[in-house]
Amino acid sequence: MAKFIEGDLDAAGLKVGIVISRFNVFITEHLLSGAINELVSRGVDEDDIEVIRVPGAFEIPMVAKKICSRGKDVIICLGAVIRGGTPHFDYVAGEAARGVAAVARDADIPIMFGVLTTDNIEQAE
Repeated sequence: MAKFIEGDLDAAGLKVGIVISRFNVFITEHLLSGAINELVSRGVDEDDIEVIRVPGAFEIPMVAKKICSRGKDVIICLGAVIRGGTPHFDYVAGEAARGVAAVARDADIPIMFGVLTTDNIEQAE
């Protein structure tokens, strides 16, 4: 018979770090409020949520790595990278994803990637 292992949706008692990009704040603030609302609905005390704002998505991995050792049970990375007329989007989106993946491989806690990568503002909204 198959053995099933499933996560628990009860998050009471968890200490959560959220690293969020300031760039495209009109999108990221919605991501942040949604994340906090969901965490609280799952039992996380709002006092146990630490929000760290960084300039852009490129800086998210470095800060996520730094706070791994600050007693958090999980780190959530949030941002929004919207394609423009230059290749900048490809570099930032790719490096943010690779950087967070590298942190997740080395961390002893879950690292969640919630960085939107869209072609335009309408997709992000």
